[in-house]
Amino acid sequence: MPKRDVEEFISHWKGATAPEQSISQQFLCELCDLLDVPQPGNQRNGSYTFEFHVSETQHDGTPKEGRIDLYKRASFILESKKFQEKVVEQTSLELSAEKMGAVAKRKKIAAPVRDTDRWDDAMLKAYVQARDYVRALPTDEPAPPFLLVVDVGHVIEVRADFSLTGRAYQLFPDPLTYRIPLESLRDEKIRQRLKLIWTSPLELDPSKRSAEVTREVAKHLAELAKSFEKKHSPKVVAEFLTRCLFCMFAEDVGLLPSADGKKGFTVLLNSLPPDGTGFETMLRTLFAEMNEGRSKGNDVSVILRRKLLKFNGGLFADNTVLPVNGTQLGILKAAAALDWQHVEPAIFGTLLERALGGEGERHKLGAHFTPRSYVERLVLPTVIEPLRAEWENVRAAAVQIGKGGKIEKAREEINRFHHRLCEVKVLDPACGSGNFLYVALEHLKRLEGEVLDFGKEFGEGFKLQMETVSVDPHQFLGLEINPRAASIAEMVLWIGYSYK
Repeated sequence: MPKRDVEEFISHWKGATAPEQSISQQFLCELCDLLDVPQPGNQRNGSYTFEFHVSETQHDGTPKEGRIDLYKRASFILESKKFQEKVVEQTSLELSAEKMGAVAKRKKIAAPVRDTDRWDDAMLKAYVQARDYVRALPTDEPAPPFLLVVDVGHVIEVRADFSLTGRAYQLFPDPLTYRIPLESLRDEKIRQRLKLIWTSPLELDPSKRSAEVTREVAKHLAELAKSFEKKHSPKVVAEFLTRCLFCMFAEDVGLLPSADGKKGFTVLLNSLPPDGTGFETMLRTLFAEMNEGRSKGNDVSVILRRKLLKFNGGLFADNTVLPVNGTQLGILKAAAALDWQHVEPAIFGTLLERALGGEGERHKLGAHFTPRSYVERLVLPTVIEPLRAEWENVRAAAVQIGKGGKIEKAREEINRFHHRLCEVKVLDPACGSGNFLYVALEHLKRLEGEVLDFGKEFGEGFKLQMETVSVDPHQFLGLEINPRAASIAEMVLWIGYSYK
């Protein structure tokens, strides 16, 4: 049949009523046409096919045969379902007509109804089934970066694991937009995202962009450090640049807004004359105010003309500022202008060591770029996976308890697990600049976010109650003999905590 345009596709499939078994493959083939990607079955060896065969081993050791609805090697596993639309409640007149036999009684719907608790549970079970298929793949098949759950004609759920371990699938791109409603396919950006999942899934890995931007930051740091160290000691230079870089992170999360609501640190830099006149006085005032805080009554920041929180932790206790020339100011401006939402502290810490340390110190610290995927190969199985497995059991138990009407008991189950998350301690006995600790913190915060979002289903007040305690950097401990590396690790954790 001819390819449907996006409006025809949405209109046709939104009203589809046939059962999933009879229309799923047709829907997915037409979706491929819409995305302008090849349909399944066009590649050899079953690398892109419907009904891909796998054999799972059950708890008792016996095999269980399974078939993946749609599989594309090194790209995704897709599990397809077809659930029911919400049924409009009957009027009293219709109910009376049924009782009198004037009309046939409406059949009860056994399948989950969309956008209900039962539907959410069914979609979650479909995801668990897809995840189990990852573990059942033949040994020569790589773990795919994406898992997709499709409710035909309604929504596509997307989860990703760029560590390629098959053990850390997260809602993608975030918990608010991981579900793609059928109507959202009108958005070209959404269609492009899905197309990349089919054709070049690893291009969607945000860490690749993070590494690129972070290396650019490190390049600017190296230039500044080299020029500053002609007149100042490496220690003084490192501490000053650390304060500047913290400001660049802080303004991106709204902690350093200017009077007009823009990025305060960048605004201050851009307000200076090209030769850097006034730089020392301006930054020394800012650092002192950040150390003390300006947030009570009429006590506002002189330099930003706004309320300013106190940045404790000692980073700004020393408000030393190095004088700059026009070239150095220009480099600082260029660094501040970068997209800091892509600068990942886990990568940044190591590159900071390389930028600021001499050859001897770099060798002593073992400073090198550790790809995030390598860090996750240790962090995920030792810290995150056991907690996620525990959470899945708690979540399932809370659902069953809640269905039985024991809401308070269900809340207790969720609360107990959340408190456990907030008491977990992670120790890195040779933490360097904190890469491993930061990645552990980020994954634990993601899991906490899922727990809080689930708790919201048991009442907004309950979610607010849960937020009185939180996973924070105090749970992540490190040992390091080099003071500079230790201070960088602490900064990385606090930046990551506030930024991510």
